[in-house]
Amino acid sequence: MANIKILLDKCIGCRMCIGGCPFNAIKVVDKKAVIQENCTLCGACVSSCKFKAIDFEKDEAATAVDISLYKDVWVFGEQKNGEPANVALELLGEGRKLADQLKVKLAAVLMGDHVEAAAQKLISFGADEVYLVDAPSLKDYNDESYADIFVQLISRYRPEIVLMGATTYGRSLAPRVASRLNTGLTADCTKLEIDPEKRIILQTRPAFGGNLMATIICPNHRPQMSTVRPKVMKPLEQDQSRNGEIIRPDIVVPEDVKVKVTDIVTTLSEKVNLTEADIIVSGGRGLGDPKNFVLVEELAKVLGGAVGASRATVDAGWIEYSHQVGQTGKTVGPKVYFACGISGAVQHLAGMSSSDTIIAINKNPEAPIFKVATFGIVGDVLEVLPALIVEFKKKLG
Repeated sequence: MANIKILLDKCIGCRMCIGGCPFNAIKVVDKKAVIQENCTLCGACVSSCKFKAIDFEKDEAATAVDISLYKDVWVFGEQKNGEPANVALELLGEGRKLADQLKVKLAAVLMGDHVEAAAQKLISFGADEVYLVDAPSLKDYNDESYADIFVQLISRYRPEIVLMGATTYGRSLAPRVASRLNTGLTADCTKLEIDPEKRIILQTRPAFGGNLMATIICPNHRPQMSTVRPKVMKPLEQDQSRNGEIIRPDIVVPEDVKVKVTDIVTTLSEKVNLTEADIIVSGGRGLGDPKNFVLVEELAKVLGGAVGASRATVDAGWIEYSHQVGQTGKTVGPKVYFACGISGAVQHLAGMSSSDTIIAINKNPEAPIFKVATFGIVGDVLEVLPALIVEFKKKLG
């Protein structure tokens, strides 16, 4: 059993371990560190102690499965109305790199009704194989039936890596599957790499409110599962000449499910979908007043783009949450991203740093946003935006 204790003969009460504990579970009493009851045994404090006054014994995890039996990289081929979601194509692009490094196959799992055309599209975007489960009851996404089928497929074919989009569907499906398979799941990854020596996936994601990046591994269980936010990865160029195999596995499609989809209602929530937009104009607190968002909206309208916002403006009630870009908002990757009056906090950068071209406008030349910007304009956003609107109107007629 894991255990942690302070070695009193070595502890000098320097308080360095307090800063190293992310859970505020250490106090100094009478010049000696004391572990509190809310300690989670994470071990983060050990490296912060320069006097080696913290003794930490951790459990040795027993290998639950024979990991040598598992191979191949799988991607959840999320689809809607028979059309693969963009995040599925993005994950195939990233999965292709991982599979090539491991020298294994890349497969997609596709569930739906009459979706063979979607299977061919997944192959054209990099899949070697598509496990196709086609049934009328699978036309609309259902947590219960999709999870049951996915578990059957993984139990039979044993992939070593499973990737899903961090979408409404993926965030619901992935934990259900991971729980039933007794394996780990890393959510909202922003980077995936292969450790060439151990042949395990290194899953990087923001932690502690985006203040640091954590790399997580799952060495003793399979499959290794990750969800990835849309627009973080890049899809491959479509190659319609690619050949792949469509596998129709003989599995049981659940019919008597407790949750049933009775109707799907589609509403028009935005003129331009923020996550799909090629151009995004985002505003921050540097605009000074909520009424000045009209400048952001007008520039977006002139360019045919979408309106984004920083968390600070959303929290202040200047604009609706649906426009928020960042770690706690939407992850975007447009061709052009305008950051207007946005300082560039790490939480915001996590949601837009994959944009092809970033144009930053800020009167503070030391603003962090300029470190990631392709082009930077140092100036008052209330003076720069009207000038840009006038010039773009002239250029675009």
